[in-house]
Amino acid sequence: MSEASDIVRGVSELPLFPLAVVLFPGVPLPLHIFEPRYRQMLGDIQAGNSLFGLSYFDASTSERETPPVGSIGCVAKVTDSQALPDGRSNILTIGVIRYHIEEYVDRGDPYFVARVSYFEDEDDDSNAVRENSREVAETFTRIARAVRTINDERAHLPDIAGTEPQRLSFLVAAAMELETEVKQELLELRLTSERLRRLSDILSRAVSGYEERARVHELAKGNGHSGRKIEIE
Repeated sequence: MSEASDIVRGVSELPLFPLAVVLFPGVPLPLHIFEPRYRQMLGDIQAGNSLFGLSYFDASTSERETPPVGSIGCVAKVTDSQALPDGRSNILTIGVIRYHIEEYVDRGDPYFVARVSYFEDEDDDSNAVRENSREVAETFTRIARAVRTINDERAHLPDIAGTEPQRLSFLVAAAMELETEVKQELLELRLTSERLRRLSDILSRAVSGYEERARVHELAKGNGHSGRKIEIE
């Protein structure tokens, strides 16, 4: 049994927080809790296991009130909480494990509660995982380097080459600027190699644009100082 599975062992019902964001296992997510029903939810779970389900749900584009039965979300564990004087709270959560909504249950709570089943990635082709993981790590590092140049950042860039492939896939999916629906699709995939392959395709299409922006940024900074000129016709 994995550490993530152990955390949710014996937990068959989860309070749900429908939100127009996607949470990935192992990735931190800060949240601001202000609605009365979710203030109560926070108090209830902090008195217990500090777990709730975060399900991607955009109420502005849906005719439903809740994420549909069968949809997939990620368990969030509250790791830190700051209560504000007016009853609101700022919390820090981290993704634990994905779940599948089996059915909704009525316990008399003002927030949604669902009976869920949990899952992790299936056994995979180790060669495909290694190759895709290497490509994703290399291309994402190139993009991160370019972004650091564009933002004039001097912080050290961490080496992600040795990151465990499934963890790498979740971290990169969370870090990239992608449509929320695409992130949800990546969350739902059950093969690490497939998630990494999808990410590799996305990154390979994006990297040249980031590196070109970084190059232009460096040229603009040096124009008039380094002797190099940008000619505009």
